[in-house]
Amino acid sequence: MAEPAFSLCVYCGSRPGALDSYADAARAVGAWIGSHGGQLVYGGGSGGLMGLVAQATAAAGGRVVGVIPQSLVDREFANHACDELHIVQTMHERKALMAERSGAFLALPGGIGTFEELFEVWTWRQLGYHGKPIGLLNVARYYDGLLTFLQGSVAQGFMGPWQMDLVDTDVQPVPLLERLVQAAPGAGAGPALRSVI
Repeated sequence: MAEPAFSLCVYCGSRPGALDSYADAARAVGAWIGSHGGQLVYGGGSGGLMGLVAQATAAAGGRVVGVIPQSLVDREFANHACDELHIVQTMHERKALMAERSGAFLALPGGIGTFEELFEVWTWRQLGYHGKPIGLLNVARYYDGLLTFLQGSVAQGFMGPWQMDLVDTDVQPVPLLERLVQAAPGAGAGPALRSVI
């Protein structure tokens, strides 16, 4: 099989959310990845937006790499249709492997797990542990409140504007995806993530 044109890590909800637009965005992201010869790296789940982005990627001809802890496999949440399904023991292992296999990161709407994953790769980026682009897809203005809060953190002197600039935000998936892939450090996984342990 040919090497993927790029490898994109997508963080998103294991639930579908209240609006149809969230599901529509997940499908659009997956379809774009697959139709552009890309590889999806994600949390390996079968439900919610996670399942939808994986299904859409595969349906459009893309590769799907899932990474999931054994505890969630035991609860029957794993997507066994992935091209690669890596079963790990801890969430730390999961996130490290997802980061290593990806050339860029994209957060869709989600809950606390999505927030935590976004903030972790953002923190790693601002500390210089990786140079991979990070995107935030603000579907239906879901993240407006968070972005307002973060701008308040800048105003209060706890963050710098340059830290906000490390995350590329858009309400439309295609322009954001194009920018992330263009900014990614080469095809496939890109340079290895430096250890943060």
